[in-house]
Amino acid sequence: MVDPSPAVEVRDLHFAYEATPVLRGVTFTLFPGELTAITGANGSGKSTLLELVAGVRSPAHGTIAFRGDLSLVLQQPDAPRTLPLTGRETVSIGTWKRGFRISSADRRRAVSRALERVGMSELADRPLATLSGGQRQRIFVAQGIVRRPDVLLLDEPSAGLDAASAERTQHILSEEVARGAAVVCITHDRSESDGADREIRLAEGRVSNPRDISGRR
Repeated sequence: MVDPSPAVEVRDLHFAYEATPVLRGVTFTLFPGELTAITGANGSGKSTLLELVAGVRSPAHGTIAFRGDLSLVLQQPDAPRTLPLTGRETVSIGTWKRGFRISSADRRRAVSRALERVGMSELADRPLATLSGGQRQRIFVAQGIVRRPDVLLLDEPSAGLDAASAERTQHILSEEVARGAAVVCITHDRSESDGADREIRLAEGRVSNPRDISGRR
């Protein structure tokens, strides 16, 4: 049974790059077992918002609270040629978290399962830098889901993927929602946002749809 209490609560969030405001009083609540789409024009603050929720950046004002474990998947189009990591090792990094203990055998099984889910098992031992942009994106999705987080944040996870891989990714996100995770996905794809349980649309740094598509305020 999914816990009905909020997974993430954001209140009156403000952020600026130097003197340029990006987010202005953003407030919303996210719930377990729901897929939330964050939409808006380029430059509306979508990626910055995810980074703030994940703790990568600090707000100028406002509060962010979340319950449980959180994982962030950013767009990763490039990888240095000298980066000495395989796809499998990159996914394994997703199991590293203070307070999260897992045996070596369980870690290997979790990594193998995540790679299988994104369809990258056969290419997992190739250097990350030799993979295509779409293949790397799938590796980073695997890194995000390997620990089975309570909150999963993704910045356009289908970007650069072919149709089959994009469909597979959407199926994975549905599976994560079904097990009770709060999944938040930035998207420019209208079909993806229409299929979400909730939509948070940003415009000029503010939430432009205070009543989301799930009916919750």
